[in-house]
Amino acid sequence: MAGPTTAQRGERKPSAGSGRARSSKPRRPGRSTRRGRLLILVVAVLLALTGGGVWLLYGSSWLRLERVRTSGELVLTRDQVESAAAVPVGAPLISVDTAAIADRLRKKLPRIDSVDVTRSWPHGINLKVTERKPVLLMKSGGKYTEVDTKGVRFATVDRAPRRVPVLELTPEQSPSLRRFGVDRLRLEAVKVAGELPSAVADDTLIVQVRSYDSISLRLTGGRTVAWGSSEFGAAKARALGALLKAAPKAERFDVSAPTAPAVSGS
Repeated sequence: MAGPTTAQRGERKPSAGSGRARSSKPRRPGRSTRRGRLLILVVAVLLALTGGGVWLLYGSSWLRLERVRTSGELVLTRDQVESAAAVPVGAPLISVDTAAIADRLRKKLPRIDSVDVTRSWPHGINLKVTERKPVLLMKSGGKYTEVDTKGVRFATVDRAPRRVPVLELTPEQSPSLRRFGVDRLRLEAVKVAGELPSAVADDTLIVQVRSYDSISLRLTGGRTVAWGSSEFGAAKARALGALLKAAPKAERFDVSAPTAPAVSGS
């Protein structure tokens, strides 16, 4: 007995064109392909941005160094600072070596204690200098060498700056001189001068050093101060300030022992 026909089973015979319709439909790109294209696009954008940034910083005229500004000068002039700095005006601002500029300034102008060199975008360099301040003068041949609180001899001038005492070094032939030497005695004098209160320093004409523990001051009005060594300088400065207020007409002050200061000649 013959089996049921296709029509009897209710099955539909596929049409001739249905297979062709399915096979002609375009295939969608795979996930890996899309990621690859996106990666290429990102890399291209980054390269373009990097190249543009490099050109902007180094190749364009938009970020070139055009001006130099200085500040902090007291004795030095702006022209002196700018000349010593030798800033490469016209160069790309990003390429300027700020550390090299600072080194040149310190080497060529010993009066400069410190300097801060910074870029001021888009076209400038700022030079902020801090000058050394003399606390003592060394006189030789009619000229004066300025010495700061660190003992650095940084400049020689024809005229003594106002309100800066002069060193008078008259070392005695003593064990103290053989032990410490002239250079050490100079440093002791610098230390004493650097610890004087501003009011006392303004009135101090001479810092006299005979030995390590025999340092004295000559003040205006013919007054003298026996200081002793440079040890306990802060305590001696406080004691001297108190004595000057308590006995303003005294001629001689002794703070070599700051716990037992004395005055005389009032």
